[in-house]
Amino acid sequence: MLIPVILSGGAGTRLWPVSREGHPKPFMALPDGQSLLGKTYRRAADLLDGWGDIVTVTNREYYFQSKDHFRDAHLGRHRGHFLLEPTGRNTAPAIAAAALSVQALHGDDAIMLVMPADHLIVNVEALKDAVEHAVTLARSGHLVTFGVVPTAPETGFGYIEAGTPLDDKGAARVRRFVEKPDLQTATHYVESGNFLWNSGMFCFSVASLLAELQTHAPVLLEQTQTCMAASAPVENSGSVQQELSPALFGEIMDISIDYALMERSDKVVVVPARFDWSDIGSWGAVAALVPADAQNNRTVGESIFIDSHNNFVQSENRLVATVGVDNLIIVDTADAVLVAHADRAQDVRRVARQLKDKEHEAYRLHRTVSRPWGTYTVLEEGPRFKIKRIVVKPGAKLSLQMHHHRNEHWVVVEGMAKVTNNGTGTHLVAKNESTFIAAGHKHRLENPGVIDLVIIEVQSGEYLGEDDIVRFEDQYGRTV
Repeated sequence: MLIPVILSGGAGTRLWPVSREGHPKPFMALPDGQSLLGKTYRRAADLLDGWGDIVTVTNREYYFQSKDHFRDAHLGRHRGHFLLEPTGRNTAPAIAAAALSVQALHGDDAIMLVMPADHLIVNVEALKDAVEHAVTLARSGHLVTFGVVPTAPETGFGYIEAGTPLDDKGAARVRRFVEKPDLQTATHYVESGNFLWNSGMFCFSVASLLAELQTHAPVLLEQTQTCMAASAPVENSGSVQQELSPALFGEIMDISIDYALMERSDKVVVVPARFDWSDIGSWGAVAALVPADAQNNRTVGESIFIDSHNNFVQSENRLVATVGVDNLIIVDTADAVLVAHADRAQDVRRVARQLKDKEHEAYRLHRTVSRPWGTYTVLEEGPRFKIKRIVVKPGAKLSLQMHHHRNEHWVVVEGMAKVTNNGTGTHLVAKNESTFIAAGHKHRLENPGVIDLVIIEVQSGEYLGEDDIVRFEDQYGRTV
């Protein structure tokens, strides 16, 4: 039995301002409109025979977004199994937790295929060939990693040096893993023909992985076993939800699977992956997915280029015009604009780091914020007022809640709202009707219909922060 395990984490700071802490890289849409996570789910489903579990290891805060992307991928009979981390502890604890969970549900002989959620692979047939090769080796007790055949001396990737050949298909024992090199070293690696890019993909049986962890990382394994024993899975609407104990998971050492195991075990082998692969690690990688015009300009959204060459523009809602500029990356979102020289694409992370240090909201959230029940968009705000557009999915409802400092006026512009207000029962508010929620009143908004409910919310008061909320009941498990 093959069980895909998708690791979905990381802020993707080099892709700011689209990738942010609250909406990280796996959820961002590529130029074709599909998210990286959605594409990964589809690849995983293509590797299975019509049905099976697909495990996602992600942060608790990303559960509902991940579940939405799983549903939107239209995977048929495949079941989503979501392992929810309270905090990030790197890849070794994530993979160990996934292995113990798969062992409990599917046994020691299950084969795990570990894939990052934020990589792009187009040639699925070549991927299938590599996976079949890896599964054969995994059944023999090997820990398999996938090495991508390099096409250029990239300094943004780690490398794998191949050692003794294992078969006539190119598999070999791993001599060593190498950190991201400088350009001269990377050029030497590519010219030698003996180095592969480290894809971060792995394949092994549950039994083999756990046995090697017991040998090389026994403390980590014991800590993870203790955590998993206190973190029972729960069936939830055709999926499995497994929240990891915050206290116990926080005690597990923070370490990558490469450092914890792959660099220590003598059972590690590499399979050469000949599929086209990209980790979409910068805006340059995104630009490469877009057709170029005669001046090598590329655009997502509406743009005009005058005497401009080799530029990439992505704009969500506005026309962008360039005049007499070359080699620029311009990314326009509702609340932030990035302008960078193409040669400095890797340095975009410095912008995100500085915003985080300043605790600027643009590091964390977009104007449109996803919630379990739908989304809200901040349209305008000023002293003592804020205007939002709120979209509630069919059948969804917000928590029963109260605000200390703000009043809210709701105007329904699409659909039908079911409103609870201050213990007076519920009432329906139709399109073009409104209702008022006073500060201190317990209230709830629901969508009883089959189409999206859209309301305009006008807040007024002395304090309008998102943390002015007390939850009394919530079907999504959010605490008071």
